[in-house]
Amino acid sequence: MNIFQFITNINCGGCVAAVKPHLESVPELVTWKVDTANPQKVLTVETTLPPTAVQSMVEKAGFKAEQL
Repeated sequence: MNIFQFITNINCGGCVAAVKPHLESVPELVTWKVDTANPQKVLTVETTLPPTAVQSMVEKAGFKAEQL
């Protein structure tokens, strides 16, 4: 299991709700959270997927993700 962090533009509860179905539909993504209080809006995920797959899911939800 790997833990990855991404700088995102997921900046509010509505944004979190919009990305939630994209992230929670993948069983390989064990946990995730977005720190909207952090100026970089850091998304932390625990997964067996490569970071590019996580970035793709976030982008499909309409947001940006850049790995830290």
